[in-house]
Amino acid sequence: MKRRIALMAAACLAALPALASDWPSKTITLVVPFPAGGSTDAVARLIAQRLSERLGQPVVVDNRAGAGGNLGTDLVAKATADGHTLALSTSGPLANNRVLMKTMPFDPLRDLTPVVAIGEIPMGIAVNPGLKVNSLKEFLERAGAQPGKLSIAHPGNGTIGHLTAELLKSQANVSALSVPYKGDTPAIADVVGGSVDAVAMPITALVPQIQSGKLIGLAVTSRQRFAGLPQLPTAIEQGVDADASVWMAVVGPRGLPAPVVDRLNKEINAILSTPEARARLAQFGAAPMGGSPQQLSQLMLSDSAKWKKIVDSARITLD
Repeated sequence: MKRRIALMAAACLAALPALASDWPSKTITLVVPFPAGGSTDAVARLIAQRLSERLGQPVVVDNRAGAGGNLGTDLVAKATADGHTLALSTSGPLANNRVLMKTMPFDPLRDLTPVVAIGEIPMGIAVNPGLKVNSLKEFLERAGAQPGKLSIAHPGNGTIGHLTAELLKSQANVSALSVPYKGDTPAIADVVGGSVDAVAMPITALVPQIQSGKLIGLAVTSRQRFAGLPQLPTAIEQGVDADASVWMAVVGPRGLPAPVVDRLNKEINAILSTPEARARLAQFGAAPMGGSPQQLSQLMLSDSAKWKKIVDSARITLD
């Protein structure tokens, strides 16, 4: 009996290299866990088209929206790990949701294979001009001098804008009221109107108001300045260690063969280096990322740990 089990195990191991060398042998499905027409979908369709040309097999995008990106990402987490079902997902289902939700259908750190990071959009902090502050340092000093008096709008409970607002408050050890809205537009409208003092959300949503002077940009929460607003300093430049962004990445099911991961990583990095891909990302205010599977794995781990501290201290939950 033991000999039979050993022979079966050896046969399975021997089959793995053959499986990897034959890949891809059929159509690859790239699941996008959000509706068609959005930024993640648009980037995924370009990646799918160019990847198909490089691999010699069709790569089709399958939109499976729902549950904050969890539904489609879970579909991939439970798929056969043969390299023919992948996801182009975001930092929500890949890092943030596991600390925001008490129950998750999958664990991204355990049930997914990181392939490559695609691009990221940093958060922006802006205020109503009537507040008479011109830097993040001034805003946080005002918040420290007037505990609980200032207010920060964000696009909704548990969004990256909400987490960013709480991160800033935590880093500066100040108190300010977090005001949730149902999306970017109503939050911006109330800050422009003066009923809320500040706003934290993806910088791309704030560019028109900052450029027109309706809002004063205070900071962008990335390591480098945002290309769309090069005059806007980072939070880090102003002495606040706040690094927050929404990012997208390609992942596969747990156990994806290493040769498949390596090939995907190589080809997608090559796609990301093209002017076409960089232009598509820039269209949505995203900076290209790329890098190794290990770098993506570390990003998923570090973002989960970072946001867990904020979620726990602010007692944020989505269920």
